[in-house]
Amino acid sequence: MYKYVKALVNLNVAQILLLCYIEATMRIREKFVIILPVILLFAACYSVPKEISEDLTPPELIQRAQEASDLNRYKVSLVYYQTILERFPRQMEYVCAAEYEIAFIAYKQKNYEAARSGFNALLRRYESVDSELLPQQFRILSNIVLEKIDEIENRRKK
Repeated sequence: MYKYVKALVNLNVAQILLLCYIEATMRIREKFVIILPVILLFAACYSVPKEISEDLTPPELIQRAQEASDLNRYKVSLVYYQTILERFPRQMEYVCAAEYEIAFIAYKQKNYEAARSGFNALLRRYESVDSELLPQQFRILSNIVLEKIDEIENRRKK
């Protein structure tokens, strides 16, 4: 900015503002050139995992899935939840959590048909004889999200 001080005396306000804008734009571009490779590096590190360690426990898989979901890396998240379903099919607490989260990801992606299908499939588990053994929070949350889907779809019809 200081290199423009001598020239500023003969300029009007609009010209001064234009010079400030140009200077700021140049600085932003310089920073963007430095930041872009860092962003690309992090994006490359968060690609869908080809192999998931057999040593990971269900809570660790859920943690990794949540971290990916928090970054809108839904494909990565889905891989971890699907891994829970495949490796731990008898641990119903984790199965219900994974099924709920898979349906919720579909909801967040505005794929309401898939979300509704996933939530309804999960809710059918709660119709079984042993339903009192299932974690109730996923039943409650599924019903809440299904109501929201109904509201969204009703607004679309109007």
